[in-house]
Amino acid sequence: MAQGFYPHLCDHWVVAKRSNGECKNGQGAGEGAHEENVKIMKISVITVCWNSAKTIETTFSSVLNQRYPEVEYLVIDGGSSDGTVERIKKWEPLFNGRMRWISERDEGMYDAINKGIRMATGDIVGILNADDFLSDDQVLARVVQAFANPIDVLYGDIRFITSEATDPNLAQVQAARTARYYSAKNWKPWMLQWGYMPPHPSVYLRRELFAQLGSYKQGYHIAADYELLIRYLRKAKLRLHYLPCCMVGMRMGGKSTKNWRSNLLLNQEIVRGNREAGYFCCLPMLLPKYVFKVWEFVLPRLLRPRSGRNGECKNGGGKGEGARLECDRELARGEPGDGGVFTQRRGDTEAQGFYPHLCDHWVVAKRSNGECKNGRGKGEGARGIL
Repeated sequence: MAQGFYPHLCDHWVVAKRSNGECKNGQGAGEGAHEENVKIMKISVITVCWNSAKTIETTFSSVLNQRYPEVEYLVIDGGSSDGTVERIKKWEPLFNGRMRWISERDEGMYDAINKGIRMATGDIVGILNADDFLSDDQVLARVVQAFANPIDVLYGDIRFITSEATDPNLAQVQAARTARYYSAKNWKPWMLQWGYMPPHPSVYLRRELFAQLGSYKQGYHIAADYELLIRYLRKAKLRLHYLPCCMVGMRMGGKSTKNWRSNLLLNQEIVRGNREAGYFCCLPMLLPKYVFKVWEFVLPRLLRPRSGRNGECKNGGGKGEGARLECDRELARGEPGDGGVFTQRRGDTEAQGFYPHLCDHWVVAKRSNGECKNGRGKGEGARGIL
């Protein structure tokens, strides 16, 4: 029996593959069967850190909680002195050999990322910053599922939470209120010339691309990721795929948005990256992006209702009175499309999760026998193939 979450329609699905390769889902047997011999891809996740003891444990927890098993986790520390290394050593055994790490001085963040890329052995590579976290426990499974198709690069959405949310408890941080929602739904490669990029923490690439197109350039202080995406996504015209769900949660206050000086340097490096790739760009061309960025802060507030669907869950940590959660007297795990992760037993009125499209909280349960039970009833709308 195989289970998973189909993000495009924010619905739950369940699938069992029969011995003859046919597929049985909630709508009947043998519908949409895939080939029986599907290559199991390994995904390498790279976290670079330096004095990140306050936040890195939620990052570790979000990777450890991933249900996809073939994950290689690489942690590149820049010689921290605040207890980060001690936390790495504490978490390493929990990964059962899937975590590898080094701690040594480097020449900056992008040098550290390049070290991680050289260490990586996975088919797919993604970057997860030391103060970020994967939105739910199915993020990497969705990424690998998408890469079963002929694509080179995948990207999705991210959300920002307030910088005060430093609780080491992953569930508490994942349930934090959204301050900004960064959607790449309407992004196109030509927009890189105007200062728009898909959120870098949501980007996953095939590993061989780094050998073909080069890694992160060392001459950039803030925007080497932007320069790399210009080379990869526009100049090389790689095959792209947008995953319509929130993949990563980020805390506010990153290096590129710290103050006006960092914003100016960011924009200067964006101009430089475009010109080095052969595309005209100047600082005035980047001004309109700030108008759209304002809406990323405003829309979550406008779309956030006072309570969840049918009143089952209050936003911001309130009670879930009237929740339709049914867990058959066993532990049930919610699997929202963006990924608020929460657990609940029958009779417990606390229920939280983050729903990205409306910035709302909701509740859902999956039966232990693989059938899916949500607010619309048992097994209805089962989709997808694992």
